[in-house]
Amino acid sequence: QVQLVESGGGLVQAGGSLRLSCAASGRTFSSYGLGWFRQPPGKEREFVATISRFGRDTRYAESVKGRFTISRDNAKNTVYLQMNSLKPEDTANYYCAATPRVSIPTGPNSYAYWGQGTQVTVSS
Repeated sequence: QVQLVESGGGLVQAGGSLRLSCAASGRTFSSYGLGWFRQPPGKEREFVATISRFGRDTRYAESVKGRFTISRDNAKNTVYLQMNSLKPEDTANYYCAATPRVSIPTGPNSYAYWGQGTQVTVSS
């Protein structure tokens, strides 16, 4: 089992940057692909980015491609989401999640473990 704890959210002006972190418990961190999802107010949870077990492969939602970067440090059991050029429409509660699948899926139903989320608010 994996427990995930996100941090790094906050209030930022449009055009600014934030880096989210997600720390995982357990000694099998590198056995999981990791993803970031977000849930804007009044909307469903949506895929943001995902990274394979050793960081070789990544996938991004079109809406964040070129602005967000996902990375991981298996020695620190941590996954990151660097968010640049933030827009008001990036405002959401951001969640990290872990999947045992090798294929780094984009659907939330493929992820078995979830954090509690961290709020990101981008002001215009």
